Amino acid sequence: MNQILMMVMAAGVILGGTDRLLGNRFGYGDKFEEGFRLLGPTALSMAGMICLTPVLADMLGRVVIPLYRMIGADPAMFGSILAIDMGGYQLARELAVDSRIGSYAGIVVSAIFGCTLVFTIPVGMGMIRQEDRGFFARGIMLGLAAMPVGLLIGGLLASLTVMECLRQNLPVFVTALLLLLGLWKIPERMVKGFCLMADGIRFLITAGLMLAAVESLCGFNPVPGMAPIEDAMRVVSSIGVVMLGSLPVAELLRRLLTKPFTRLGTRLGLGPQSLTGMLIGLVSVLPSLAGYHDLDERGKVALGAFLVSGASLLAAHTGFTLTAQPDLLPALICGKLGGALAAVVLAVLAAR
Repeated sequence: MNQILMMVMAAGVILGGTDRLLGNRFGYGDKFEEGFRLLGPTALSMAGMICLTPVLADMLGRVVIPLYRMIGADPAMFGSILAIDMGGYQLARELAVDSRIGSYAGIVVSAIFGCTLVFTIPVGMGMIRQEDRGFFARGIMLGLAAMPVGLLIGGLLASLTVMECLRQNLPVFVTALLLLLGLWKIPERMVKGFCLMADGIRFLITAGLMLAAVESLCGFNPVPGMAPIEDAMRVVSSIGVVMLGSLPVAELLRRLLTKPFTRLGTRLGLGPQSLTGMLIGLVSVLPSLAGYHDLDERGKVALGAFLVSGASLLAAHTGFTLTAQPDLLPALICGKLGGALAAVVLAVLAAR
């Protein structure tokens, strides 16, 4: 499967690169260029945290490891509170007692739960209009309710048993339940809390990037034990190469699926813009949320639910997994898609 996906990405690179040579006549060349334009934001969002991860693992491990062992879970699951491409993978691997659980937590759970916690919710609540936050919050709640489907599928494909998945994800389920209650009872306070958390993570990422850059330039770092910035930038570059192909491929799929999406949306009671937003969300959350106000009420809820598991699958998360642990790519793809589709079904049923 990995080889097939790499060939698809390579075909996307050829499609986008050729169109760029022809003057971007069909719009794929712009998507090809966007893959490189995203290198800067990608590096800013993850390089600093990757560099800081060994230090954080050492500090947090003294508290997290005994606590998680008390409840029968691997400490690696604590790493899943961060997104896969924002240090979640590295933190899970550093804290892991069982390497299988570390890989599962760092790839599958971080890409679903961690991404929702530290990126999709704070960014989404910040981007969309005040009057749409209720629909988005309802969608997030439905997506969190369907999230166990994706975590279970991903765990089975990562060679875990059903009981292992349930036991290891106990802290995640408890946290998700608290999020559900908070979004239901005190949505405005939750929004403020997520914004504060996003600011704190941004502070850590920037501090880590600054310290790692100074160490690379001068050989001095007041925080010993950090990973070299060159290692972080190598990961960023690998993700950028994948995005060179994934963005043109996603644009091609969007054009090919316009008519089928219209028919499917009619059956589900969703507008075609909602399904298009979901497809775009598989590449990047930001453009799918940029047109959030244009959707109908059902579409707003369904898109929010979909993004809990489906966000950024075809670009950053696939690129990161191909770089870090390609053997878990089937678990990532099937887990995120399974959770996202279950969330949409739940949203449609709830609307009816």
